[in-house]
Amino acid sequence: MSVLVQTSRAAGFRAALWAEWTKFRTVRGWMIGLVFAGLMVVLFTFLQANGKHTGYCTTPNPSSCVAGHQYVPTGPGGEAVADTYELVAKRLTGDGTITARITSLAGRIWAGPANEAPSPANTQPGLTSWAKAGLLVTPSTKQGSAYAAVMATGGHGVRFQYDYTHDQAGLPGSISGSAPRWLRMTRTGDTITGYDSRDGTNWHTVGSAHLANLPTTVYVGLLATSPTTSQGLATRATASFDHIAIGPLTDRAAQPPLGSWHGVSIGTGPREAYTTLGNGGYRRAGDAMVVMGSGDIAPAVASVGGDTASDSLLFGLVVALIVLIVIGTIFITSEYRRGLIRTTFAATPDRGRVLAAKAVVIGGVGFVVGAIASAAAIPLGEHAMNANGNYIFPADPLTIARVIIGSGALVALTAVAVLGIGTILRRSAGAILVGVVVFVLPTFTGPRILGPTSSSSAATWLYRATPAAGFSMLGLLPRSGLVSYPYTMSNGYYPLPPWAGLLVLVAYAAVAMFVARAVLQRRDA
Repeated sequence: MSVLVQTSRAAGFRAALWAEWTKFRTVRGWMIGLVFAGLMVVLFTFLQANGKHTGYCTTPNPSSCVAGHQYVPTGPGGEAVADTYELVAKRLTGDGTITARITSLAGRIWAGPANEAPSPANTQPGLTSWAKAGLLVTPSTKQGSAYAAVMATGGHGVRFQYDYTHDQAGLPGSISGSAPRWLRMTRTGDTITGYDSRDGTNWHTVGSAHLANLPTTVYVGLLATSPTTSQGLATRATASFDHIAIGPLTDRAAQPPLGSWHGVSIGTGPREAYTTLGNGGYRRAGDAMVVMGSGDIAPAVASVGGDTASDSLLFGLVVALIVLIVIGTIFITSEYRRGLIRTTFAATPDRGRVLAAKAVVIGGVGFVVGAIASAAAIPLGEHAMNANGNYIFPADPLTIARVIIGSGALVALTAVAVLGIGTILRRSAGAILVGVVVFVLPTFTGPRILGPTSSSSAATWLYRATPAAGFSMLGLLPRSGLVSYPYTMSNGYYPLPPWAGLLVLVAYAAVAMFVARAVLQRRDA
């Protein structure tokens, strides 16, 4: 019996769904409105993208950049990276090892006006937490090359890092004359292993990395770098090394003359996007070496500038939302206005089933419009921004798919929510007004629309607690725990992760539909 009941209910819902879809598709104005909404997404995305001229170089070779354009390197995994540091190195052929002791790590921070180019002449003492000094192995000094490094840091202890995004922790604590750190790296084929020690006798493995297709001859040496502060101030690190030894694995005590080493400033040219505090360098101090460097070797975040594939999508989606708010409202209120709702309930007495069928129809067409329009707008916007010399942070296909699906879900959920509001209020003007105020207005109060001068705290609250949180699905700017940076709305970051933001919008739509169903069941048509 229960199976027959369930079968009957399913058949009844299919009939109601087909009836509602037939109503929808036979109203030419609504279908034209859907096409208009999709075209507006594409048009406004293109117009916004075409209006951006940030002057970044998109070629893989910084020397070929047009004068005045800046260069952001790409790492081995296709991600945007910061790759600016001072390297004092020599070539190592075959398997081998390098050992050194760090006896001090100090820093300087730019103290001059914000509108002046940072230089070492106007600084104050200060060491950032991600200032780095240590040992590095890399096949090339070209920016974005694979690497592995074991380093002491300003505030995170010893770290083993490779290929910009991978990180493993070693000994904690800061560096001083009374508390130096011994570091060692070994190469065995394509495997690089990092070690640390407090006394140079008892060694601890920090981590290892497999660098695919590592050539026979690589660069090994000492590095120093220091990133900008969370306020964007350039910094520089100075590290002192001694007990420097490099040689084959069979003779770790081998130590060639220091004069055979060569200093290389990586990523400090005039077209580099990363802000530095002057050029780095090194000097001999007896059998020791002092290395100075500024920049970072880590994932790139919004501090280097640039755009994302979804940056120009927001305003077009907002226009589409307004169109769907109107259509979603009229989809239910027009039946009340014309008295057709009685006919609908006569054909389908289960009012909850009618409301669910309408929600599936308006949500389905909203999803299709949002997803297809975004899928067309994103590559068009990227093309326009690339043509204007804008740097676009790389995004893998799955991430772009998330943006496309999220755009469709954003439009669909908003349409379903205003369907519920229209059911509650029964009046088109009032429901449309509520829909625009609740689902559109919060978007226009944030820095994504008004710019970074808008209130960051207010925008953060709105994008956490209102339906505007659903726009988190558009977020593509990279974040990293290896970079100290304010990931705030004013810097282009949504306050919630993508799916968490969408769940906020789901909650609003669910509440609207729950109340609508309750109201629909308790009052006359």
